[in-house]
Amino acid sequence: MQADIHPNYRPVVFIDASTGKKFLSASTVETETTTDYEGTEYPSIRMDITSDSHPFYTGKQKFTQADGAVDKFNKKFADFGFKNK
Repeated sequence: MQADIHPNYRPVVFIDASTGKKFLSASTVETETTTDYEGTEYPSIRMDITSDSHPFYTGKQKFTQADGAVDKFNKKFADFGFKNK
């Protein structure tokens, strides 16, 4: 096995900026900020979106109904008298 080719993983706390929820994970990211997590001081990264606040994971995602190709065709060419049956 070659030496010095593997990344240096270390425990890092990721903090959701909107909810304040903290997640402890392993990462290679470099940071100078630290935070207390369950009584231990860890390096920390502030994230704009995590699984705690993303609409997909919270169940608050809104789906927009896209028109199908046939509906688009009918709308586009309705003035010309074309009608897909």
